[in-house]
Amino acid sequence: MQTVETLNEGLKRAYTLTIPAKDIESRVDAELARVAPQVRMPGFRPGKVPANLVRKMHGPALMQDALNTSIQESIQALLAEKQLRPAVQPSVALTEGYEPGKDAELKIEVEVLPQVPAPAIEGLKLEKLVVPAADEVIDEQLQKFADQTKSWDETDEGYAAQNGDLVTMDFVGKTMDGVAFEGGTGTDMAVELGSGRLIPGFEDQVVGAKAGEERQIKVTFPEEYQAKELAGQDATFDLTIKSVKTAGEAKVDEDLAKNLGLESLEQLRGLIRSQVESELGNLTRTHMKRKLLDQLAAGHDFEVPPSMVEAEFQQIWAQLEHEATHEPDPKAAMEEMEKERDDYRKIAERRVRLGLLLSEIGQANGVEVTQQEMNRLIAQAAQQYRGEDQQRFIQYIQQEPMAAAQLRAPLYEDKVVDFLFDKADVTERETTREELEAAIESEDGFATGTHHHDHDNHKPKQKKAAAKKKSEEATADVAAEDDAEVKPAKKPAAKKKAADAPADTGEEAVAATPAKKPAAKKAAAKPAAQDEAAEGEAEAKPAKKAPAKKAAPKTEA
Repeated sequence: MQTVETLNEGLKRAYTLTIPAKDIESRVDAELARVAPQVRMPGFRPGKVPANLVRKMHGPALMQDALNTSIQESIQALLAEKQLRPAVQPSVALTEGYEPGKDAELKIEVEVLPQVPAPAIEGLKLEKLVVPAADEVIDEQLQKFADQTKSWDETDEGYAAQNGDLVTMDFVGKTMDGVAFEGGTGTDMAVELGSGRLIPGFEDQVVGAKAGEERQIKVTFPEEYQAKELAGQDATFDLTIKSVKTAGEAKVDEDLAKNLGLESLEQLRGLIRSQVESELGNLTRTHMKRKLLDQLAAGHDFEVPPSMVEAEFQQIWAQLEHEATHEPDPKAAMEEMEKERDDYRKIAERRVRLGLLLSEIGQANGVEVTQQEMNRLIAQAAQQYRGEDQQRFIQYIQQEPMAAAQLRAPLYEDKVVDFLFDKADVTERETTREELEAAIESEDGFATGTHHHDHDNHKPKQKKAAAKKKSEEATADVAAEDDAEVKPAKKPAAKKKAADAPADTGEEAVAATPAKKPAAKKAAAKPAAQDEAAEGEAEAKPAKKAPAKKAAPKTEA
């Protein structure tokens, strides 16, 4: 094999690599000798088919296999000889005009990872903002539980509905010319008056209604309503009131706990306290991590691969575009984003640099994700699939080192961050939740995982800023390097099936905001142990070892 370097500029390298025809031919001969005894052909005894006939039958396929194998091995040999660590898959092209029997000339272009300078991790100073789980916060959460599980009492005949009452009704929505519109009919819809669940003006006009009454109301659909043909339009609804119920007293007592499947109020209080402490602890960690990454970014500056920056930027941009579609004015949100495109590219560069830096710190200090931890990650990720798709997903992770590295990355980052926390000089200060959240969301800092997708209450400018700060904190995955096969990773065969759709009550037609699939509610009162079964030892075989360096972690903001 002959190698000529044609480019060495920054992190870019290019080579012309020549594989002698005799090397390829020797591979073909070796493969012919291996398969010839297995070939069956009429007129010949098993294993006695002449080599020339075997070559005639299988020669082209064997030649192609030999060429592919030679190319793969030559590239790996080149990477090892030059001590190259590819940032992305090398670009490989066979020179035009190649014919079997001739030398194979390859054009190879590769972008390499930089030599990361020895990370400066001594002298790190961090402030740990701690928020105690105050009793009044626990009491407030208990009361919310009680309010959510309150009972509803029947009312006397002739009782007029008031705000706070539960009204069950049938309805038929019509345009102003009296034509019922699609999706505007529903039965047995129950709504708590004053909750704001329905379009503006709807609930207000139900106040005073009595069981058995029929009444017509007039409403105007919001301009941003999801059904474009109704957005901004006036409409009427014919209502039939089925029942009116008043809220029973929401008591925080032993019965509340037992209704939630617990043994006592004290147990419920303990579970809520644990949940609040966990949430506050996550906020504290988020703030510390932000400050840690800020210090690392400020103390290290080195060239990063442009291809990795571009890939990271595209990922950030895709997320921003998705979030913009949920804004009241998506076009304005996109225009605001475009003004900050260069800033987002700088954020992508920061993320890649931090990813490389954390990977270097982890490797230099023996930070590892154990096989037991990896099995648990695989088992947890597989739960998003159903039935046999779970096993297909597990097999995919086992067979694709790059996919396994991406799954491992967030946990690896957390372990590196924990290592750095232990090395840092940490001072602790008690504060309030409001101050901690303000510190996290401050304009001169970097966002954390506390950003909520409250699309209906954010202006485009605000959403852009929050998304920008969230992007800045995250770190980028670093591709597996030294021994990576030069081929793209396959996509998993397993696909998550759509959940069964709920029965159509027609309620979407009067919902206050565009219909969205609700996020699963946290069962705060359930003991955490109930969720731990999913985290047990996975039956899966160990995933293949990701080649070369561990993938640098990626923060999920």
